[in-house]
Amino acid sequence: MDQPILTPQAPGTKPAFTAQMVRDAAARISGLVVRTPTLYSQTLSAITGAEVWLKFENLQFTASYKERGALNALLLMPEEKKARGVIAASAGNHSQGLSYHGRRLGIPVTIVMPRTTPTVKIMQTESVGGNVVLEGENFDEAAAHARTLEKELDLTFVHPFDDPNIAAGQGTVALEMLEDVPELETLVLPIGGGGLATGMGTIARDIKPDIRLIGVEAQLYPSMHNLLKGTQLPVGGDSLAEGIAVVQPGHFTSAVLRGLLDEMLLVSEPEIESALALLLQIEKTVVEGAGATGLAAIRANRAMFAGRKVGITLGGGNIDTRLLANVLLRDLARQGRLARLKIGLQDRAGALYKVAAVFHEHNVNIIEVFHHRIFTNLPAKGLLTEIECEARDREQLEALIAALRREGYTVTQAEAG
Repeated sequence: MDQPILTPQAPGTKPAFTAQMVRDAAARISGLVVRTPTLYSQTLSAITGAEVWLKFENLQFTASYKERGALNALLLMPEEKKARGVIAASAGNHSQGLSYHGRRLGIPVTIVMPRTTPTVKIMQTESVGGNVVLEGENFDEAAAHARTLEKELDLTFVHPFDDPNIAAGQGTVALEMLEDVPELETLVLPIGGGGLATGMGTIARDIKPDIRLIGVEAQLYPSMHNLLKGTQLPVGGDSLAEGIAVVQPGHFTSAVLRGLLDEMLLVSEPEIESALALLLQIEKTVVEGAGATGLAAIRANRAMFAGRKVGITLGGGNIDTRLLANVLLRDLARQGRLARLKIGLQDRAGALYKVAAVFHEHNVNIIEVFHHRIFTNLPAKGLLTEIECEARDREQLEALIAALRREGYTVTQAEAG
């Protein structure tokens, strides 16, 4: 194993969290959650240069690994607390797991969500039995309100990540991965609050001491990165990976991860979007932003993973369909397969026909056409035309643009996000 780059805790201060707790959780929840497959991806391996294995946690009933920890925590709860009910703060997946298994066990569940939570997660939480309260603009504000309600209503707060019982349940993901593919050399662990990474990392290191554990966060929310590596990168923004968009990571989890991880990586929003689109195109599987960060990290750091047997967790599949459509279209634009071209024309009969003929010659499909006569800096007899088009690839698009310019047209291309 490579020497961890993160400074370990001082002797005697490491939290009491063990691999045996993960094994006990696995026995406790066995048969009550889906034992999801760990499958080799031939195409993603060819693209990344690594041997990529995918753990399909988006195939859980609630489409997320979060129900593993939620169920483990509920099963360990005293009967009197179960009867009064539980409360949690969550961006969605923890809430669904807690609500689903709470209803199965007859435990009332109240969930406080940020107002920014995607509609699909609110609806799904309510559909599996949770009572949803919307409060705050991010997880931390929602959590503060949940703590207030906890006292007012005499409920038991179930933390989404900073709880050993939660982390133990999440760790069963890695236990299954290494049972199915014991030759794995590296695990890429998405990190928000740190519960998944704590559980998975602890059991993986116990089973295979030389395994490499690589944490990954969204670049907009490098909170664990700052804490463990001593950086002061800005935290905040509207991340596609809202499931790991945490301002303050867990105290318990960060203490465990400090001496466990070999490296921490950050991935940008375009990298997350591209990985999400690739998983849908290649693996025909839907993941949310947080669930795509592992693949994003591998693609952005090819040298680190080249030739290694790497396991990544597709942690959740709860993404709003409109947002998913936007991500896919933006990815097509980045690839040069969709484009919006702004072309200056003379405002006369046949002008558009001549331009369309060039598109036809290059076999580029015109999707929509917009004319601008007023809001333009062209002469009064000028016309600005915007044409949305579809090409086979960037090479075909660039050939079209070059041909239009040779015909004397001024052409600019709208930038993809």
